[in-house]
Amino acid sequence: MFKKIAPDKWKHFYAGTLLGVIFQIIDIWLFPNQPFLSTIITLVIVIIISYGFELFSKITGFGIYDIMDAVASIIGGIVGMGAGWAVAIAFLHYKI
Repeated sequence: MFKKIAPDKWKHFYAGTLLGVIFQIIDIWLFPNQPFLSTIITLVIVIIISYGFELFSKITGFGIYDIMDAVASIIGGIVGMGAGWAVAIAFLHYKI
């Protein structure tokens, strides 16, 4: 039914989660009254970093180019963005 997810994809997922949390909190801090803008900016940053890392691997030959690594990082980034919002609401007393 479901294929087992490769261990390296989990590493990319966790890295994306960390990116999402960090950049979402920073963007909420930078754009305090614009939640939609901060979310879109964070998503764009996560996509650029995730795919940019894969392009770097392809161009330089360091590492293995695999688009699914970027997809795993982006999915992790979206999860991290949700966690970043939870942190902002719980600890930074952010009001939506």
